[in-house]
Amino acid sequence: MKTPIRFTSLALSLMLVSGAALAEMKIGVSMSQFDDTWLTYLRQDMAAKAKSMPDGVSLQFVDGRGDVVQQFTQVQNLINQKVDALIVNPVDTAATANITKAAVAAGIPLVYVNRRPDDLKLPAGVITVASNDEEAGKLQMQYLADKMGGKGSIVILLGDLANNSTQNRTKGVKEILAKYPNIKIDQEQSGTWLRQKGMDLTNDWITQGKKFDAVVSNNDEMAIGASMALKQAGVAKGTVLIAGVDGTPDGLNAVTKGDIAVSVFQDAKGQADGAIDAAVKMVKKEPVEQSVWVPYRLITPDNVASFK
Repeated sequence: MKTPIRFTSLALSLMLVSGAALAEMKIGVSMSQFDDTWLTYLRQDMAAKAKSMPDGVSLQFVDGRGDVVQQFTQVQNLINQKVDALIVNPVDTAATANITKAAVAAGIPLVYVNRRPDDLKLPAGVITVASNDEEAGKLQMQYLADKMGGKGSIVILLGDLANNSTQNRTKGVKEILAKYPNIKIDQEQSGTWLRQKGMDLTNDWITQGKKFDAVVSNNDEMAIGASMALKQAGVAKGTVLIAGVDGTPDGLNAVTKGDIAVSVFQDAKGQADGAIDAAVKMVKKEPVEQSVWVPYRLITPDNVASFK
């Protein structure tokens, strides 16, 4: 009678160990910074996705605080802790080589999320989950060009200059402008993604007597800042068209109220889900595409309710 009991105990023990192993998939997530509105939604959506995974996935988030060196040190620490996979939202898209090299050397799957490294030839075991930023710029500028009747003056609020999202969104804007020679760029400066900086820059341009028909912003936060500056200056709502990118709750409310004319929805949940799914598949040695693209969608006063 003892043998079956021992056999049953052994089987139960193996089941418990197996269940524990499944629950112990650990993914280290290095964010470029925590104090960014859209990236906060991305982080929250990754946490929600991990919690919903049937096999059990735990995430360890670290804050790069906009510092390339600090982010690399944090990634090294996560590697030393033997995480099963890494998800990195890079501080500087031109400075990811060391992160890639360290992850590959350790044999740890690496997913770059939201910001695609400048190095487009990534090695095996390294993938990206992002949205095509040029498309965002094209969508917002085409909408404005149509509303402006193909003529006028614009100012551009740039994001962080070390980020290729800034470069590519602006590239998309200028690709559309190439079709409209009567739309001129009057000013182009970096507001580093921040509402206050967008407000300050727009206020400076107004104070300098600059005349412009539209503000093209690389994100919603700066766009909202621009709308606040124009309102304080007594400029009637809608007189100057404002375009953003992201479709954050504040951005959606701004479109609804007419504070900004248009935004472009960047799907935080889509990128979050894609990054977690890809990391889990890579740990399990399952196939995954090296570039996972999550599409942008235009947000206008006509369809804004569908994004809420």
